[in-house]
Amino acid sequence: MTATITFFPVDNGDMTLLKLADTDATALLIDVNIRQDADDPKGEARDVAKDLRDRLKKDANGRPYVDAFLLSHPDQDHCRGVARHFHLGPLGDYPDDEKDYKDKKIVIREIWSSPIVFRRASKTHTLCDDAKAFSTEARRRVQLNRDKNFVVGDGDRILVMGADIDGKTDDLGPILRKVDESFSTINGKQSAFFSAHLLAPLDANDDEEEEASLVKNQSSVIMNVTLAADAQTPDGAKFMTGGDAEVFIWNRQWDRHKDEPDVLEYDLLQAPHHCSWHSLSDDSWSECGEKAKVDPDARSALSQTRDGAIVVASSKPIADDDSDPPCIRAKREYLAIVKDAKGEFFCTGEYPNSKAVEPLVFTVTSRGIQPPSKKESGAKAAAIVTSARTPMPHG
Repeated sequence: MTATITFFPVDNGDMTLLKLADTDATALLIDVNIRQDADDPKGEARDVAKDLRDRLKKDANGRPYVDAFLLSHPDQDHCRGVARHFHLGPLGDYPDDEKDYKDKKIVIREIWSSPIVFRRASKTHTLCDDAKAFSTEARRRVQLNRDKNFVVGDGDRILVMGADIDGKTDDLGPILRKVDESFSTINGKQSAFFSAHLLAPLDANDDEEEEASLVKNQSSVIMNVTLAADAQTPDGAKFMTGGDAEVFIWNRQWDRHKDEPDVLEYDLLQAPHHCSWHSLSDDSWSECGEKAKVDPDARSALSQTRDGAIVVASSKPIADDDSDPPCIRAKREYLAIVKDAKGEFFCTGEYPNSKAVEPLVFTVTSRGIQPPSKKESGAKAAAIVTSARTPMPHG
């Protein structure tokens, strides 16, 4: 099989599908944002639910499934459509076997979620119904794992991202993934075609000021995923994704990893918070304009490119105005970053053009990561990125 990374055009939101190069075409979905308009045959939004189902395998019962689903954080534009399009609850209660494939809910074999992120998010806003439904399902799976001594099957598996406060996750060893550690399991199986380094959420902190900053800065799961191109090329491409993490969190990432910057290196970066200026600066773009200053440490954390690195903004088309996100000034920073790496910048809301968007697909090859061709994207010529692994200079 061929490893791919697909970004779905979901406006200002995230919905990304990773497929591994193993014989099972193992699928990891990161976030969803399936708007009501996308479900309406008369709506103008792209039918990304169909796009997703068309890329998924079916189980023995004809049900579409993902091997794992990571929710970076519970903002609505990262979980919208979960209750409508995904089965939540025991597989024995699956309701759609008699329906047409297009109407069958998608099975989530394993959930990846963080209680820290949920708690921080709930302090800043009321969780939407989809977030509440996802949280209920995550709690069900955690409790079932406890009850069954972590021996569970498809539809009941969960990985908990980050240790929680007050010993709440101390008894979850087999399903707990700690920050600054790597793992290679997906849906209960060890994989030679995938590894992930968990960079955030940063641990819950007793320092009230520090914890308040983590809450304010859109605490999200940050993960740097390495995808194999094939059995002989385990380091095919590195993909870093970080939800809506903002400047304070990226600043802390550099503080923690400046002596080991390789953990932040990437071939492909999903621009945080839909290409928001707030991931790069404490200053308001709409208020300060060109006087707004980049936080150098946050920029350093986001500048650890490998040769030919690519940045993708999962956002609306990026206009030269006061909007944020997406922000034109942030785009300019990412353009400068990829220019140093001789790479490229893409926006899902502009691919292949803003009037007729399509999923944006990158292929992992033995020679590196291959962007869509110039003919497909209308972007500048896109040669296959070589797999030289020397980090590029950064500001």
